[in-house]
Amino acid sequence: MRKFFPVDSLARDSRFNQITMRQSQADPRTVLVGTDAKQRPNSNRLTPQRPDASDRARGLMHGIFVGEIQALEGAGRTCFDFETGAGDSTDNVPFALKLDMARQAWDEARHVEISVKLSEWMGTEIGQYAENTVLFEAACSTDPVLRLAGVNRALEGLAIDVFTTMKEFGDIAGDPYLEFCEDWMLADEVTHVKMGSDWLRRITENDPERRKKALEFQSVVDKIFSFGGTRSDSDESPIGLARRFRELAGFSDDEVEDIATVSLAALEERKAFAARARADAVDQFSAS
Repeated sequence: MRKFFPVDSLARDSRFNQITMRQSQADPRTVLVGTDAKQRPNSNRLTPQRPDASDRARGLMHGIFVGEIQALEGAGRTCFDFETGAGDSTDNVPFALKLDMARQAWDEARHVEISVKLSEWMGTEIGQYAENTVLFEAACSTDPVLRLAGVNRALEGLAIDVFTTMKEFGDIAGDPYLEFCEDWMLADEVTHVKMGSDWLRRITENDPERRKKALEFQSVVDKIFSFGGTRSDSDESPIGLARRFRELAGFSDDEVEDIATVSLAALEERKAFAARARADAVDQFSAS
């Protein structure tokens, strides 16, 4: 069986519509932005009161579904791609780490099943929204420590934020099925991030340079997944930063603050882009 499987060889049937990380980042205007201060809502958070709440919630649920598929594939690949052993070689991982990744794959398989049923419950069909392949792309590193940093800490950390937001949405909307399922999966995600945090520190205990490289990679992934400020402490972001759950998952206060800073910076960049776009549109209209 092939090791280090490339993202462009993922098996999908005709229902799925994949886009790469590069394609998803090509146009920052795809992120929620009000046209002007009067039309912009007081909060961009996902709530039932939003006029686009149904479509946003279904789109986010579909994103969770495809993300769980890729998380399953990524954890499974980590079990298979690396040899069991000790030493400084990046090709070797402790057997206990493989057991943790196998447990995560089992969890992710269950999440896929839950997400399919929730999507049907919310009126969404598989493939109705695009599948962004960025999660599996982060799981393609040949260094297992980078996989732990990029997948378990960065992307599974984002999953904590997303599941918390969806859980709160289900509570406010009076949907006990959505609230219960998101709360159930959230508990698993905290465990997955904690496993990544613990293993990253254990493997790099005597290799500060490798740890630094891994955390830098995590920071890059976090910046990419800020999606123009979609996830931050600000009410202008649809997804909130779940600080308490991140602490339970092994993030230090400084690490959470770094993520918050990066996310707010991305939000300001998005707002600046929107302001320039509005100004250009006004200029073009005036010129015509």
